[in-house]
Amino acid sequence: QVHLVESGGGSVQAGGSLRLTCVVSGYLWSKYCMGWFRQAPGKEHKRVAVFDSDGTTGYADSVKGRFIISKDNTKNTLYLRMTSLKREDTAVYYCAAGPQCSDALADFGYWGQGTQVTVSS
Repeated sequence: QVHLVESGGGSVQAGGSLRLTCVVSGYLWSKYCMGWFRQAPGKEHKRVAVFDSDGTTGYADSVKGRFIISKDNTKNTLYLRMTSLKREDTAVYYCAAGPQCSDALADFGYWGQGTQVTVSS
């Protein structure tokens, strides 16, 4: 019923920028936390940034100061603006939603299909 669709990934050189977009369709509880996760090659999923229902945001230390999460409630769209990209940012990026913001992947019940971000040096 709820679908999250990411877009905006691609290949960029180190230092470049990308903006990821997650479009939500179907009903999603307004109190849900939304966030971005990523899975680098050979690694497990890690939380990148979250946008809580009250507008509070949180970021992984590795992306603080470089990534900005935002949400357009009128369009049911979540964004991730990524700047100063590094090779270690290379990963599949996933949009997700859950009843509360946490570090536990299991707390996020809805996931998009992922979009590949590749940063070359």
